[in-house]
Amino acid sequence: MNESNIRKYANLMKELDLTGLEITEDNCVVRLERSAPPSPAAVIPAAAVRTDEAKADGAGLTDVLSPMVGVFYAAPAEDAEPFVQVGDPVEKGSTLCIIEAMKLMNEIPAEENGTVAEICVRNGQVVDYGCVLMRIRR
Repeated sequence: MNESNIRKYANLMKELDLTGLEITEDNCVVRLERSAPPSPAAVIPAAAVRTDEAKADGAGLTDVLSPMVGVFYAAPAEDAEPFVQVGDPVEKGSTLCIIEAMKLMNEIPAEENGTVAEICVRNGQVVDYGCVLMRIRR
């Protein structure tokens, strides 16, 4: 199978919104795969990436959003105390939690001073990009 045929099939996959295609031609098998495009509901507005003001009934709260897809960890180790708990004061730059992505542990710092008002995810939970991890009261 030549490159132009492969490109033709790849364009067909895109046009039909397919995530996989297997072609058998002249005793040769070629399997093409691509990631599924994100659903419109999963798209996060650019303005919401860093922090987002909470609803009017939660005035003074700032959402801490996940900057990546990964696993949320509240503590540095399985048997260690969590970085923060509800009611704890936090300072700008202090570690709030860890998001593990591709075997890398990424510390998530506080972007402002405040008090932890709510932790929205549980330890070990898989989180998406833009997921609210916790809320900080200013």
